[in-house]
Amino acid sequence: MSATPEALAARRYVTVCALLWLPSGLGLAPLIPLLTERGMSLAAIAGFFAAHSLTAAALELPTGGLSDVLGRRAVLASAGVLNVVALVMVGLGTTAWVLTVGLVLKGAGRALASGPAEAWYVDTVQTHAGPGADLRTGLARGSTATSAVLAGGILLGGALPWLLGLGPDLGDRLSEVTSRIVPPLAVPLLLGAMVEVVFVGYVLAALREPPRPPAGPGSLLRGIRGTVAAGLRLGSRDALVRRILLSAGAVGGALGALELLSPDRAVALTGGSESGAVLYAALACAGFVCAGAGSHLAPFAARAAGSGERAVLAGLAAGAVGLLLLGVTAGAAQPLAMTLAVVGFCLVYLGLGVAGPSENELLHHRVPSAGRATALSFQSLALQLVAAVTGLIVGALRPGPLPWLLAAAVLLSGTLLWLRRPTTDTAQRPSSEEPGAPRPSVHRVRGSG
Repeated sequence: MSATPEALAARRYVTVCALLWLPSGLGLAPLIPLLTERGMSLAAIAGFFAAHSLTAAALELPTGGLSDVLGRRAVLASAGVLNVVALVMVGLGTTAWVLTVGLVLKGAGRALASGPAEAWYVDTVQTHAGPGADLRTGLARGSTATSAVLAGGILLGGALPWLLGLGPDLGDRLSEVTSRIVPPLAVPLLLGAMVEVVFVGYVLAALREPPRPPAGPGSLLRGIRGTVAAGLRLGSRDALVRRILLSAGAVGGALGALELLSPDRAVALTGGSESGAVLYAALACAGFVCAGAGSHLAPFAARAAGSGERAVLAGLAAGAVGLLLLGVTAGAAQPLAMTLAVVGFCLVYLGLGVAGPSENELLHHRVPSAGRATALSFQSLALQLVAAVTGLIVGALRPGPLPWLLAAAVLLSGTLLWLRRPTTDTAQRPSSEEPGAPRPSVHRVRGSG
């Protein structure tokens, strides 16, 4: 018996999520050691990362509009091509300008990939099953796949250079064969580039969508500008969309603090940078596993809670409790305190995993197809900007409970937004006369590394 169009779309969406995020997982563990091995200072590495983040933030909205105007498949394939070039440049680059360009291209690729795959999935399902179709299950599976490949990629990317050093001079032979251009630490990034090539091919072959009218440069720019403006108007007038964007910012603040503070805390617990790095890699892997489990449980959580809004409330509240546990145990080395800290770390990711699919399903039922990728770009932009600001603030505070409690307060503020009465059925939808609003039809026609 052949699969339904909705089931086929879900399988393809899950595959795209896995291929998109596996290279990020592969490169996460070896990247900083590789740059350090090539003589880059920590200040220079921070500058490379800032170039990546600023590029991604600056291009979020234009690339979201581009996806809505030009099409999901073309934009996703372009993201994959940029990521191939970026990973090769970062993996092989030995000078600051090459590494900067590589990370700028990677930031551009992240912005291009932020939303089109999810928008394609929602468009496809609603085209075949109507506006009331279940989206949460497919979105949850995509989130689960993303978390799983990130966890597996971290382990594989961290283990590959180590394994190359175990054999009879495998690492040295690799360096000699490649004229010392490819050290063992660069292998996971180049493997990620190969995965990106597969990603581009799969996107072009599997993500079918209706043809869009051809657009010249002038009409393309006008379409992007109009789509972004319509998204801004929708966010300002629709209370539910505004709540989703604000809570995305709160999640960004929590993650920004967590990712900044956790490595130093791991080093302090183990007493050494190498052992601390190993501990943090294990924690990060456990965190992604918990996020995947939370995403997998999201449909059940929504049914148990009685609505998607209450599931979001429960998930964000669990994440805030996790940050509070990390705060009250900061500086303590007793076994019980360390156990509570690990529980808190995992609870943050589990809670955010539970909240994400329900939150995005609510967003997709409020936003028309013509502005769907733009809305996801707004969501990603809110997350990244608040993450950057929160990271700067907590980084300036003295180590101890206060930075963690500040992050908990930020996430708690996003949680409290969902205490209001559910508005899924009562909030005003965009008028069909507005740019980007859905046309009357029997069918109602987001994204991160």
